[in-house]
Amino acid sequence: MNWNDVIRLARGEANPAPRRDERSEEEWRAALSPDQYQVLRLKGTERAFSSDMCSLFVPGRYACAGCHTELFDSATKFESGTGWPSFAEPVAEGVVGYHLDESHGMQRIEALCNVCDGHLGHVFPDGPAPSGLRYCMNALAMEKIAD
Repeated sequence: MNWNDVIRLARGEANPAPRRDERSEEEWRAALSPDQYQVLRLKGTERAFSSDMCSLFVPGRYACAGCHTELFDSATKFESGTGWPSFAEPVAEGVVGYHLDESHGMQRIEALCNVCDGHLGHVFPDGPAPSGLRYCMNALAMEKIAD
């Protein structure tokens, strides 16, 4: 996966999810904390440097806090200095969805859980080799799970 792949997927190229989780908004409100709901369902952003997950570098995986789909492996996590957990690539094809985000007078690529459509954060083309990608994620959108 590279930046050109991300752009193609954000423009609508097929990116099938491994499964779907289509709960009602009422069910999501009951399942998530208010802060998680704000980020995952309302596309909010947590304050930079507000989570210890930024400096957590232990083996394991990170899953969507909503539907528990595994999204990232700690082996691809890196210190970006941005104040949000950052990863170089998803754990598998199809688990992350991409959407062109033109809010706030900018043009960015939104990263979503491709299973439940939860807002995770954004993807940028300034990450480390070999992908060159930086998945800048909200810690509230993810949970650390054992490897």
